[in-house]
Amino acid sequence: MEFSKIEVITSLKRLGSLKSALGKVGVHGITVVQAIGCGVQNGTQEYEPELNDEMELLPKQIVIVLVENSKVDEVVDVIKKELFTGHIGDGKIFITPISNVIRVRTGEEGEDALK
Repeated sequence: MEFSKIEVITSLKRLGSLKSALGKVGVHGITVVQAIGCGVQNGTQEYEPELNDEMELLPKQIVIVLVENSKVDEVVDVIKKELFTGHIGDGKIFITPISNVIRVRTGEEGEDALK
């Protein structure tokens, strides 16, 4: 079985609803990393009339999920639904193929390492 890593960068306030929605579609584990950064707007807030000349780093979170390739579309649809507001800062989703997973403690690999 092949896997994909889904990384989501979004604002801090969306974690609770995202975590709950992912659990409902069978995601059993997530990793969350606190970060600071900005996108193409250089950290400009939506209510500001002009773009910042300098980058303004804003608080973000990176949510990392590993899923079977067969579940990627379903999980991405859930993520998009939960994060969408139509405003600047809804986030980005990155999907990367994973060739193997190894549980260090037991040496299990592949799907067995995720259960």
